[in-house]
Parts: sequence; structure tokens; C-alpha cells
Amino acid sequence: MLQFIEQGGPFLWALLALAFVGMVISLERILFFQRTKIHVGDLMLGLANHVRKGAFDEALRESARAPGSVARVAHATLMRHDLPRADLRDIAQEAGQLEVPRIEKNLRGLYAIALIAPLVGMMGTVNGLIHTFEQISQGVTLSRDEGMAQGLYESLITTGLGLLVAIPGYLFYLYFLGRTQRLVHRIERGAIEVVNLICDSRSEVMAQEDSDEDSKSSKSTKNDKKSSKSSSK
Repeated sequence: MLQFIEQGGPFLWALLALAFVGMVISLERILFFQRTKIHVGDLMLGLANHVRKGAFDEALRESARAPGSVARVAHATLMRHDLPRADLRDIAQEAGQLEVPRIEKNLRGLYAIALIAPLVGMMGTVNGLIHTFEQISQGVTLSRDEGMAQGLYESLITTGLGLLVAIPGYLFYLYFLGRTQRLVHRIERGAIEVVNLICDSRSEVMAQEDSDEDSKSSKSTKNDKKSSKSSSK
């Protein structure tokens, strides 16, 4: 392995460093998305049961225990459940926007590695070809042939390693970009559902209070009619 690195020239070290950074970023993103993995439907169903009962403390505890960005946005919205719909929508939107940088973390770095690695490989190729033509210009045949072989070998190694770093890096970038977009969509969906749950629950409570008041007023009018009839008699 050390001989392979020595024959690859100085640019091989840069490619190995890019490969190491890309691997670290990929592992970090895999762990992040694994930790934030949650079934949004189950979370919304549990929160809906608590919100319809008016048990906002239970809903807050459940959203705080659940992992992921969707649960954090729901928790931030439930904390201010007494605000109007427009304010709740703004709070949910702001909480979702705060989650986006955390979701997109290091993706640009992975994309940059996928772009830079082939360029570094081309620089190594150019360096190897320059070394080859320097050996061609020398007069001694044996040293010239050995130098040409070494320069061509360096060119091939750096080109191949640059592509070997760039292709998986770009594939991982596309994979994480797709997961990022899906997670942002789930955050928006969860935020809308939480706002609708709070407002619908509030409307149901108000409708129930109105019906109770109507029933009380109807009972009072009946009692007044009965009392008026009895007094007339």
C-alpha cells in the first residue's frame, strides 16, 4: 500500500484525504437520517387523540419524546396552541425553516468532493505526463524508460482514484438529497396537520360551548313559560 501511494505521486494524498472526508460525511448523514426516522402518521394519530381531548400537556410530552424534525416542529407549535391560526401557521413555518440547515448539513461538502476529486485526479495526470516528457528529453535510455513508466503509472493511478472518489460521492449526494427533500416534505405536512388539529379542536370546543348555552337558554325559556302560566292561573 505504501508503495502504491509513493508511485501515485503527491496528488494521491489529496485524493485519499478527500475520500476520507467523504466517507465521514456519508456515515454522519446515514446516522442522522436513521435517528430522525419516524412514522409521521402514527405521531399525528397520537397527537390528535390528545388534542381532541384538550390534553395539550400529554401532546407536548409525546412530541418531546418522539425523535426527529417533525416531532420538534409539532412540539414548537403545540407550545403556543392558544394563538390564532395565522400565528400558529407562522410558528410552524419558522420551526420548519430552523430544521432545514440541520437536514442539509454537509451535503454541499459531499457535492464539492464529488466535483473536486476528478480535477485533482487530472492534476495528478498532468503531473505524471510532465514527469514522463522530462524523462523522454533525457539521453540515457534505461533511466528514460523507467521514468516514462513511473510517470504513466502516476497518471493512471491519480485518474482512476479521482473517479473512484467522485462517483460514489456523487451517488451518495443524490441519495441524501432525495432523503432531505422527503424529510422536508414530511415536516411541512406535519406542521399543517398540527395547526389543523389545534384549530379544529378549538372549533369543536366552541361549538360545544354554544350548544350548551343554547340548551341552557332553551331550558330557561321553558321554565319562564311554565312560571308565567302558573302565575296566570
